[in-house]
Amino acid sequence: MDELLDRAPCGFLNMEEDGTVTLVNQTLVELLDYKKENLIGEHINLILTSPSCLFVQLYLMPLIALEGHVEELYITLKSRNGGEIPVLINASKQSMNERNNVACILIPIRQRNKYENELLIAKKEAEAALKAKHDAIEELQVTLEALEAQTEELLRLNEQNQQFKIETKRELELARKIQQTSLTMPIQNEDIEMETFYKASKELSGDIYGIYQLDSTRYGIILLDVMGHGISSALITMSLHALFHRLIMKEGHTVERVMKGLDNHLHELFQSNEDARHYCTAIFLLIDTDKQQIDYINAGHPSALWQDANGTQFELHSTTPPLGLFKNVEFETQTLLYQNSGRLLLYTDGVDPLGTEYLHPFLMENASLSLPAFKKKMLQTLSNCPIDNSKSDDQCFIIIDIK
Repeated sequence: MDELLDRAPCGFLNMEEDGTVTLVNQTLVELLDYKKENLIGEHINLILTSPSCLFVQLYLMPLIALEGHVEELYITLKSRNGGEIPVLINASKQSMNERNNVACILIPIRQRNKYENELLIAKKEAEAALKAKHDAIEELQVTLEALEAQTEELLRLNEQNQQFKIETKRELELARKIQQTSLTMPIQNEDIEMETFYKASKELSGDIYGIYQLDSTRYGIILLDVMGHGISSALITMSLHALFHRLIMKEGHTVERVMKGLDNHLHELFQSNEDARHYCTAIFLLIDTDKQQIDYINAGHPSALWQDANGTQFELHSTTPPLGLFKNVEFETQTLLYQNSGRLLLYTDGVDPLGTEYLHPFLMENASLSLPAFKKKMLQTLSNCPIDNSKSDDQCFIIIDIK
């Protein structure tokens, strides 16, 4: 055999028509891990896998006999240790010494198989990715349709909500006007003079007051602060307003009876629903300008401040718990006797940022101011006082000059 053919970069094999190997090059021998003498004279089936044996006998050899050659047919060789080697075979019929032989070129295609397998895997992965993409697009389309429906529903609900907000704001404004209208007017006469201030932290307030002239010398003043602020507190204040108006104006009702009546009302109001229970702080004063006497009960309310003409100050401290907090509370009237004139300041806890430590000297330093000027200065001081808006409360105060 020619040296170039023996070391060619592909396998070469010559066999008779019955499949007996007559010649093999060194390249194929090394590929199959045989020696030449082990292959020459053997049937080609020795180096073929079982499927390839059937393919060679039933297709390749008849095709060569019919057409004289074959090109690029795929078969699998079997090495000495049983390993499989995929190859492409080109074969043609050769006439030598009046006998027909078949010359075969065998080209290993291991790398090609590897690439084909990788391409096949990549193809399957691409197909899977494409399917996932189509599924995702379909799912996205469904989601978009659902989102569009939800958006339309949200727009409809938002329109309803805006209308509800407008109507609610209108109703709250009307309720605010009704609540402010229910407040009594300050009294101005030759014996007593009053100024009031009332400001809700929201549309509605939990603070309320009442000022009543019972006869020519007696005046009833009540100031309440219901727990919290807003609609729920405002409802309670209106309920209490109707009651304390009736209690105070009823002839013969003492300070104790007024406070006891309000306390009982709150307990009866919430006796079946503890979650809705509200309590309130309150201070009620009965001023008698003829006796120069102030009878009062303070139920958990910030201390009222009294300052006489000489600058002597007195605090009307709380002596009982807030109304509606505990049952069977005993209310006892406290009495403040005064001589000549004086100034009285009542306020709710929304004015507390000033604190009694500030109000004592404020009363003292501004004793000479008229009530309108005193009120104006107090409002300026409140507006300049740093208050946490998240904790802002209703603000209310009453200033009384007894002449």
